[in-house]
Amino acid sequence: MSKFVNGIYKNQALIYKIFLYLLTTAIIVYLFPKGSKFKYDISKGKPWQYENLYAPFDFAILKTNDEIADEKEQIRENHTPYYDYNIAIPKQIKANLDKQARAVFGDSIMALHGVRLIKFSQKTLNDIYKTGILIEVNRFNENSIVYLKKGNEAQEVVYNNIIPQDNLGTYLDKKISSSRVSAYQNQLKELFFNILKPNVKLNEELTEKDLQLKLRSISYTRGSISKGSRIVERGEVIDNNKYRILISLKTEYESKVWTESSYYVVVTGYLLLVSLALLMLFLFIHKYRNDIFENNTKVTFIFFNILLTVFLTTTVMKINVDYLYVVPLCILPLTLKAFFDSRLGLFTHVVTVLILGVIVPNSYEYMFLQIIAGIVTILTISELYKRANLFISVGQITAVYIFAYFSFTIIQEGDISKIDYATMMMFLLGGFATLFVQPLIYAYEKLFGLVSDMSLLELSDTNSKLLKELSNKAPGTFHHSLNVANLAEAAANEIGGNAMLVRVGALYHDIGKMANPTYFTENQTTSVNPHDELDPKESAEIIINHVVYGIEMAKRNNLPDRLIDFIRTHHGTSLVFYFYKKAQENDEDVNVENFRYPGPTPFSKETAILMMSDSVEAASKSLKEPTASLIDDFVEKIINKQMDEGQFLNANITFKEIQAIKKILKRKLKNIYHLRIEYPE
Repeated sequence: MSKFVNGIYKNQALIYKIFLYLLTTAIIVYLFPKGSKFKYDISKGKPWQYENLYAPFDFAILKTNDEIADEKEQIRENHTPYYDYNIAIPKQIKANLDKQARAVFGDSIMALHGVRLIKFSQKTLNDIYKTGILIEVNRFNENSIVYLKKGNEAQEVVYNNIIPQDNLGTYLDKKISSSRVSAYQNQLKELFFNILKPNVKLNEELTEKDLQLKLRSISYTRGSISKGSRIVERGEVIDNNKYRILISLKTEYESKVWTESSYYVVVTGYLLLVSLALLMLFLFIHKYRNDIFENNTKVTFIFFNILLTVFLTTTVMKINVDYLYVVPLCILPLTLKAFFDSRLGLFTHVVTVLILGVIVPNSYEYMFLQIIAGIVTILTISELYKRANLFISVGQITAVYIFAYFSFTIIQEGDISKIDYATMMMFLLGGFATLFVQPLIYAYEKLFGLVSDMSLLELSDTNSKLLKELSNKAPGTFHHSLNVANLAEAAANEIGGNAMLVRVGALYHDIGKMANPTYFTENQTTSVNPHDELDPKESAEIIINHVVYGIEMAKRNNLPDRLIDFIRTHHGTSLVFYFYKKAQENDEDVNVENFRYPGPTPFSKETAILMMSDSVEAASKSLKEPTASLIDDFVEKIINKQMDEGQFLNANITFKEIQAIKKILKRKLKNIYHLRIEYPE
């Protein structure tokens, strides 16, 4: 039992990675839509590259979205509205006609012409209320047909025959002036205006209900294909008609109701594909980025970003698949490049796109666009901490999306007018969303304890609290750190290292000297050397302890681990040679380990660069009359000694890169000492 527990304890990091791998695979598959994936890629305008395809079952040919939209628009344009006709109003008016007429005309006129006037008024009322008076005017064509609902019956009438309330005066003028009672025009108009009331109104509820009923009755299919029918032959160019049939087959195939056994088969297929893709990523990290593989936090960070990307994409697909390109997928390589490097960022991006290609529509087009955009992201983004660079890169990414989509469209449609500008807008929105990468990186730094170039830029400010304290307490060390930073940055640029990281690491590598600043020669302003009063072993201990003090100060000031690595490794396991030799003068059997830095040795290009730059810059102060040849020999001697001691065995740095660093350090030191050519006397 104890062996089992010990085995788990010793391999807990590996067990965690296996658990993370399995958990990530399970969550991704859970997020995937369940159903079978159509196994053919369909590209309009291209030859069918597969075997002859026969219909596996009966299915209907679906109409395009444009066709359905046109049909709906036509139904709306030709839809007949319903109007309510109030029967009670005409009856009431006719019942009160005699009384109202006597009030307007008077008894004398009614005695002479009452019969004629009443008869005309009744006929006019019948003509007006045959179709009624409209309360409000709606925008219909004059000859449009509408339904006039009288009680439980509805009859078709021409919309223009219904008299609008606003046009009643014109209608009456025309009616009265052409009659035999035109002499009483004013009194008749007064009578009609007193008694007429509108009685026709649009029934919005019934009209909308009828419209929706007709819209719902639209057929979304046009024809059908019988089981066993040949759909397309091998090599046949997929025209518009074949394309619609194939899309209809794909839609029907992927929307079939699956049995429980089929469901588990599909899920198993997803598990195998996703696990294979993630395994490739794990193997890549293990083989080429072992320092990241050994750090569980960094591995967790990478897989968290993959999960977040898959989650956003699947969520958008559930809302509306047309918004697929709004998801800023290029944030993934941007983020990983900011914290790690370009290769890991691109590889992770490609693996994520391959995973998403299993579920997205038009998978080839999607994967092509996203992989190309990821490559452009990696190639164009440099110095992410500069805001202008991010805006420029986002513009280039968006342009590549649009250009590639334009190319696919003209290949498939053969017509520029078929370009969907709504999709273009999706690319613009996705590009705009990519700008969110900067606040996201800041959040990741706090959440995972990582450090990006943007944080390094902030830490490189010499007015920061810790560097300000260093310049006050140990001005010589501060000046030395600035010189080392310049040398190391130039060397990192030469071999393609992280120049910003090594520069900041150089600025902080000697902060431990603030504990005892006067015990270091660069801070001694008088001829008094405190080491003269100490035993060589004690002096060596003070010198060595500046590394320990530096680590403690860095942790108290919350410096990232990546910077603490520079403090820990900048002397590696080298000897405090001066005091070791001095101790040997008193005792030849002195223990060499008492004069050796605890290490570890540098384990990256950047930490190796700092060790070389620090040693060369510090030792250069001992050159009294430097010449070009003296500096060359001096740099060669120091770095070769470090190589002989095995200080760079754990760093991923080559001999070729070390030679390039030597050349840079020689040139920079010659510039520092302002060497001139020697003229003959």
